[in-house]
Amino acid sequence: MSTPLLLQALAVLGAAAPVAVGATVLRRRTAGGAGGGKEAELLAKIAELMAERDELRRTASCDPLTGVWNYRHLQLTLDQEIERARRAEAAAVEPRPLGVLMVELVGFDAVVAEHGRPRANGMLRDLAQRLSVEIRSCDTLGRYGGEEFLVLLPDTAPEGAEQVAERLCWSVRRHRLTDRHPGEQADPEARSGLTAAIGLAVLPRDGAHAAVLLRAADRALAVARAAGGDCWRPAPPASPSSIGPDASPLPGRVSPGPGEDPLTPHATTVGPRATGDRP
Repeated sequence: MSTPLLLQALAVLGAAAPVAVGATVLRRRTAGGAGGGKEAELLAKIAELMAERDELRRTASCDPLTGVWNYRHLQLTLDQEIERARRAEAAAVEPRPLGVLMVELVGFDAVVAEHGRPRANGMLRDLAQRLSVEIRSCDTLGRYGGEEFLVLLPDTAPEGAEQVAERLCWSVRRHRLTDRHPGEQADPEARSGLTAAIGLAVLPRDGAHAAVLLRAADRALAVARAAGGDCWRPAPPASPSSIGPDASPLPGRVSPGPGEDPLTPHATTVGPRATGDRP
């Protein structure tokens, strides 16, 4: 090939090269754009599935009537908190106490008889939500069964658990009637008539296992119930003679209302207040 022809061929190839490169870049950009769209669509689908999973977990852990945690979630959380306490003890760090309150609403059957089951259930739901704002975000309140609730108080010593128990008694006693019927004439300050009997147990003082703690809280609840409700009681010794109306008086009377007897020396101040660190 002569020199002029060679130069012409190189010139043609040189001019075609940028065109080819440009076409390749354009194809890659087009493919990348399509791939990016598919990737974004896939990420959106994953986020949707994760949201649905979280909703299913929440639904499976919530009591459908009251909207607070259910029995299953309470059991899992109690086991986890006890395990945390054991790890802290094994690591020789500061002990991690755990307060357990078993709360029973006294007088609910009378509310059902007077207002009917649907309205009583609405009152139960409203009261459960009211109690849930009386505890910290790290605490757990759930429906234990029927008109009983369980409250788990991590890093809470007996003195702090007593304060929470008293505040919950106050909240139940002050709870007002809700969901009035159209045209119903009633005192807007009328109370629901419910009171709370609360049994209190604390890890490790009253037991180191879930079943032992729950039995201790249940014994304390029996003492509070026998006292007529509207009070809390700490866990008595695991002796049958310590359970019943003849048991010796224990601290835990809530603050008096108008015309009521004064507080016992061991009672603490009650009423809604901010919940921070507890002793």
